[in-house]
Amino acid sequence: MGVFGSGRPFMWRDELATWSVAHRSVPEIMDVLHHLDAVIGPYYLFMHFWTELFGDSLTSLRLPSALAMAGAAVFVTLTGRKVFGPATGLMAGLLFAFTPSVSRYGQEARGYAFVVLAIAAATFFLLRALERPTVLRWLPYSLSLFAAGLFHLISLVVVAGHAVVVLMRWWRPRNHRLLIGFALSVVLGALPLTPLAMVGQTQVGRQLGWLDAPSLQYVAAGFWPGLFHSYWFGLCVIALALLPLAWAKGRRVVVELAMVAVVPIVLVWLISQSGTAYFIDRYLLFTLTAWSVLAAAGLSRLRPKPVAAIGLAVVVLLGVPDQRSVRQKYSRETWDGVAASKVIAEHYRPGDGLVTLGGDYRFFQLDVVLDYTLPEDVKLKGVFFKKDRVANGDIYPALCSDQELKACIGDTQRVWAITVGPPGYVFNQYSAAEKAVLNEVFPKQTNYVVRDMNVTLLERGPATG
Repeated sequence: MGVFGSGRPFMWRDELATWSVAHRSVPEIMDVLHHLDAVIGPYYLFMHFWTELFGDSLTSLRLPSALAMAGAAVFVTLTGRKVFGPATGLMAGLLFAFTPSVSRYGQEARGYAFVVLAIAAATFFLLRALERPTVLRWLPYSLSLFAAGLFHLISLVVVAGHAVVVLMRWWRPRNHRLLIGFALSVVLGALPLTPLAMVGQTQVGRQLGWLDAPSLQYVAAGFWPGLFHSYWFGLCVIALALLPLAWAKGRRVVVELAMVAVVPIVLVWLISQSGTAYFIDRYLLFTLTAWSVLAAAGLSRLRPKPVAAIGLAVVVLLGVPDQRSVRQKYSRETWDGVAASKVIAEHYRPGDGLVTLGGDYRFFQLDVVLDYTLPEDVKLKGVFFKKDRVANGDIYPALCSDQELKACIGDTQRVWAITVGPPGYVFNQYSAAEKAVLNEVFPKQTNYVVRDMNVTLLERGPATG
């Protein structure tokens, strides 16, 4: 499911950042991490070596995420099998694999799928260690927590849900080995991540400053559909997950898994009410592993038995429209950077420059789009750059000030200006100073329109209208 159709949608801004950073040398990557995205650094380094071995096609860039989601499906199946039996394990793995958001992030060049894999493994290894709390059983749990935090520190909130499970198991026998083993395992897994957390904390404002404190209305209307990437699929999974809570027997383990699914969501919501907000569906994607097991438990108990198989098929079919949508060409971005590159390549002359977007529009990373899509013999010089993004140690270039714009253009005879928007939206995303200088220096302007983009060739010489 992760590989199918993964080469069709073009990269969106987060994936562009992945390619941009992973494409650099290791020292250049470390330079970026001193300024930005330190908490994503392990993933960038992994992708650097991955692309050196397997190339950077869209499918290749996204293949690690597909493999990670496949691994997560294994642990979801094993968890369901351990707790409820083989039939539930099989259904849990299938529900997880066919969840539209699992396909969505199994086809994304970011680290979220790695986190889902690590948390799925951690939950399985925790349940295994609680059966027989030995060092050899706690160690895989520690390693899984370390891996989860390495790829996304926020995912360690799952420890709160796991702690509730441990307390429930400890309560009756008062087996202190459970508490001691769990506490030591958490410390062993989390302590090596302390330097990463400290550096990440200094960068959190820039990385997450765009997130607002989540309202309860957002939780109901935005978060749940986003978590499953499908309104109807998600509604069915949650409804099925609630069924086991009505069981007369075996309810304890259902409550335990419910804690793994719900406590991280509640905790991140509460933390996000003051200070930095972290509440966004993809940051809590790892909770899908527990939701899938709970829903499969409810589904597998339906009688007669063929009803369970029919129910599974119905839920999967409800997700088909959303499965199709995540694989559409414009499912990530509505504009067509590939078409823009073809226009430039067709009319290119050596020495051409590029006017990249800055300010509030720099997140489009159109210079990265062109670097990825243009032929190797088409090289555009950033005319408004003081430093390109590599020299700047960032995912964005350092742009010239308003007073330096003419000097930065120098004697460049032709430049390409690219904006995102409808036809005629040529200079709307540039500052007033940039517009004035471009119109003065390059009066001859030829505009090419592609999907949701304007590709404008600016030349010195008399205006052509």
